[in-house]
Amino acid sequence: MGFEQYHEPPAELSEETRTFARMCANLTEEAEAIGWYEQRISLETDPVARAIMEDSLGEEFKHFCMELEYLFRTKPKWGQTARGILFRGGDIVENGTAAEEAAGSGGSPDGATTPQDAPASPPGGGSLGIGSLKGSAS
Repeated sequence: MGFEQYHEPPAELSEETRTFARMCANLTEEAEAIGWYEQRISLETDPVARAIMEDSLGEEFKHFCMELEYLFRTKPKWGQTARGILFRGGDIVENGTAAEEAAGSGGSPDGATTPQDAPASPPGGGSLGIGSLKGSAS
């Protein structure tokens, strides 16, 4: 039985790889939903309908961020690269280049050598307000 998120025979993939593919598919779907809500909200003139759509959009943001965090935790190099780019000032492309180089060398733009050593929240102590995914039920 084939699914769009697989590019190799699913039976030959590990459970971990299949879960990763499902989470990537979820992330893509959340990003699409965010785009759709943004378009609908930009045109909606009824204030009640607009408020409902904006509330729904907030849920999509939350789900996107939770899925992204899960992927970062399961793929430490990806998470390490993200920490060098996200929530930072300066040039995004330059930050991306530095983060990619640091992740490739095993270093970190934050001076951390492992994902556990890196800051859990954005610089300046900010938080996305999502909380820990440990022990959460699906």
